[in-house]
Amino acid sequence: MTETASATPPSSPAPDAARPAPPPARRSVVKAAAAGAALVPLAAARPASAAGAAPANAAAAAFLHGVASGDPLPDGVLLWTRVTPSPEAVPGSGLGPAVQVTWTVAEDRNFARVVAAGTVTADASGDHTVKADVRGLRPATDYWFRFTADGAVSPAGRARTAPAHDTAVDSLRLGVVSCSNYEAGYFSSYRHLAARTDLDAVLHLGDYIYEYASGDYAGRGKVLRPHVPSHEITTLADYRARHGRYKTDPDLQAMHAAVPVIAMWDDHEFANDAWSGGAQNHQPDTEGDWAARVSAAKQAYFEWMPVRPSVAGTTYRSLRFGRLADLSLLDLRSFRSQQSTIGNGDVDDPDRTITGRAQLDWLKKGLSASDAAWRLVGTSVMISPVAFGSVPAHLLGPLAELLGVPKEGLAVNVDQWDGYTDDRRELLTHLRDNAVRNTVFLTGDIHMAWANEVPVKAATYPGTPPVATEFVVTSVTSDNLDDILRVAPRTVSLVAESAVKSANRHVKYIDMDRHGFGVLDVTAERAQMDYYVLADRSDPASAASWSRGYRTLAGTQQVERADAPAR
Repeated sequence: MTETASATPPSSPAPDAARPAPPPARRSVVKAAAAGAALVPLAAARPASAAGAAPANAAAAAFLHGVASGDPLPDGVLLWTRVTPSPEAVPGSGLGPAVQVTWTVAEDRNFARVVAAGTVTADASGDHTVKADVRGLRPATDYWFRFTADGAVSPAGRARTAPAHDTAVDSLRLGVVSCSNYEAGYFSSYRHLAARTDLDAVLHLGDYIYEYASGDYAGRGKVLRPHVPSHEITTLADYRARHGRYKTDPDLQAMHAAVPVIAMWDDHEFANDAWSGGAQNHQPDTEGDWAARVSAAKQAYFEWMPVRPSVAGTTYRSLRFGRLADLSLLDLRSFRSQQSTIGNGDVDDPDRTITGRAQLDWLKKGLSASDAAWRLVGTSVMISPVAFGSVPAHLLGPLAELLGVPKEGLAVNVDQWDGYTDDRRELLTHLRDNAVRNTVFLTGDIHMAWANEVPVKAATYPGTPPVATEFVVTSVTSDNLDDILRVAPRTVSLVAESAVKSANRHVKYIDMDRHGFGVLDVTAERAQMDYYVLADRSDPASAASWSRGYRTLAGTQQVERADAPAR
């Protein structure tokens, strides 16, 4: 259940409430959030027959799935948790009594200076999830929040509001992640993001969960830790249980507790290669009506994620960070036409769309109207064109699996903007003709890291200047090129990277063989993406290290290499 509330002082203020002390320094607040999250007892640490199963002798409510905040606004933030009121009330069960859950927001981690509180009823109709859309808070401020129910107290989380819309902002720093397959590895990337002291938010670009049956999409063919439920998820109960399983992960819980998450979906929140009328991984004869499956997936997503539903119950929406950056988030699954099939030659058909008319008009209008220094666009699939004429034949198969490229080697990526060229042409032409500067596309999906200049027509690049830049982050755990081929790291991928770059001069950087995360640092002068890689996704204690940094300077729409991480 979701509640919207304005911040109000507590009925019994703390002794110093009449003259509030300054909130703790941001660095110490985030450190404490990460440390506090690490101390929470987690359902993932013990065997369970279902996602987040409560211990058999549980006698009271418990918060087994952590806490989260998301979608920060200048005056508010969305808070989330899930309460387990009784042992049988596991995610997706439809069981368990209704319970009153109280949320509290404070200026300090000890909750001595409470600024807002409220009560929400959690019951089986919403899978005992809780949302509170708290308003009336101060801009650009750190807050602490927690939940209580039947004597149980949740871990504390840290939330941060956005700067006021008309405020000058020196910098914005976002963690950027995508493609977190539970069976393929541990979420060490989330742990490293949670431990940082400098993030305003984490941007999750999709494939937060995967829909497959256990073993169908494991890491290098090996199930490191099994899905719950073990079968492919198709019903509301299934999607709820899968979300619940993910949110028992300690690193995922730590990230959500430490920093607001801004999330959008891609295909695996539904089924592989989803489009408006179906999906590659959906068989109506055995898996039922597609519309019913989508409805179930969306309901579970909005129950379990700290995300506000937007237009038509989708995730396309915008957020603003002062006068520094506007962030537009796209939904590229709900309205798209079916992907082209090999030999159809219909990728340029103006009647086919990846965005839908209303969303594309909304995006164009927002980009033109923005008075921010930077226009950031979260696009779950890559917008830069990619040709594959010089790629060796033996690499076309595995690249096709990652990119959606026909195995015959045609220069089209049919699940991404390459398969919907009329929408891309209209959007990029709009940027050029209206002199819309400093547009940066932020992308996930393909389990690789890229830094691209985005031309209106790749065939005329570099004769015609780019109109935007694009930073693509690799996967948190999902298989990359060498994983798919089951060869040693930095072997086949090096050959493929060289071939792709030689055929695509607008691609300035590509890494087909790492797992990790990105950190985007934005100032008035430049936007820089730093790429961090994990030592070993199969190691829950894996280290992470800076691999590369690429940036675009204001007004250039060009990409250049950075010598060091942004400071």
